Amino acid sequence: MPERILVIDDEPQITRVLRASLGAQGYDVRTANDPEEGLQLFRDWAPDLVITDLMMPKMPGVEVCRAIRTKSTTPVLMLSVRDHERSKVDALDAGADDYVTKPFGIQELLARVRANLRRAPERTTAAIEEGDFALDAAAHSITVKGKPIHLTPKEFDLLLHLARNSGKVMTHRALLTAVWGAQSAHQPEYLRVFVGQLRKKLEAETGKQYIQTEPWVGYRFMPEGWSEETGTIV
Repeated sequence: MPERILVIDDEPQITRVLRASLGAQGYDVRTANDPEEGLQLFRDWAPDLVITDLMMPKMPGVEVCRAIRTKSTTPVLMLSVRDHERSKVDALDAGADDYVTKPFGIQELLARVRANLRRAPERTTAAIEEGDFALDAAAHSITVKGKPIHLTPKEFDLLLHLARNSGKVMTHRALLTAVWGAQSAHQPEYLRVFVGQLRKKLEAETGKQYIQTEPWVGYRFMPEGWSEETGTIV
């Protein structure tokens, strides 16, 4: 059966375009221009992924996401405009899995859809093999392109958490809480230092960039490497 995608957006033009574009890729798509109607569709239809606008007059996307998270772990992809950075962070902290900034290219959106639908149970297990990386949480070991890399315990914990959420934006608060505990959620200097150390060690071996900065929001781990110049995986 085709994977089901629910699109919730108060702009009919957006829902029409996404229905056509996603449907052309073989997805089963339903749309709603009203958030409450969208949540009812979510309950009745059980989609595999939800795409919702961040700023809607009747109910913001953050509230839509919170309502979904009370019932399900279904991936939620948020659509947002560029000048709502604080709202993006709130949405991610509320449980959204990713976001795409308007205006967006349809190929970027499709890539984000595929990445979120690929999220598999093995990403939360001890061993992770993806892209250039092999991580074993039980053995506390990591290889990049087959070569062992020495990391401190906190560096390893940070990379492991990023890898378990590969391709997904992780907010500063989520990373700080996961690695250092809730008491460190408002101390981003920890994160800047350790991300810098990780980048040096990983890039020294391959020349690739694996940890992409999402300005004002957090970080995204790209296990196959990222080129900032071209904006593509390398």
